[in-house]
Amino acid sequence: MDTLVDEWLTLPDVAERLGTDVGKVRRLLQEDKLVGVRQGERRILSVPARFLAPTAEGGWEVVASLQGTLVLLRDAGFSEEETIAWLFTPDPSLESLGTGATRPSTPIDALRAGHKTEIRRRAQALAL
Repeated sequence: MDTLVDEWLTLPDVAERLGTDVGKVRRLLQEDKLVGVRQGERRILSVPARFLAPTAEGGWEVVASLQGTLVLLRDAGFSEEETIAWLFTPDPSLESLGTGATRPSTPIDALRAGHKTEIRRRAQALAL
């Protein structure tokens, strides 16, 4: 999975970026607004950094369209590891969604670029 995800954040790191506490981050995980897996030798619960996006005000927020996609993948029977792998696996067919330098190459890139309908359609097709 480390070959797919370029940066991982521990829960305290996520809390710091979001300007909240670790308890709130744990609730985000419980409510399927985020997903994380245990990483490294010490098996520390970590979240992919690209699940967070910068705000116009200079802060950070969870990618707005992530939750619905996570729910669809969970309903399709995906584990946390499988969910992250699917979101970060390159898919050349997604490049048609963008223009110029903003062509998404993975489902998470497409979500971050605002293409939630197409990504959710693909996630829902996995459940069939």
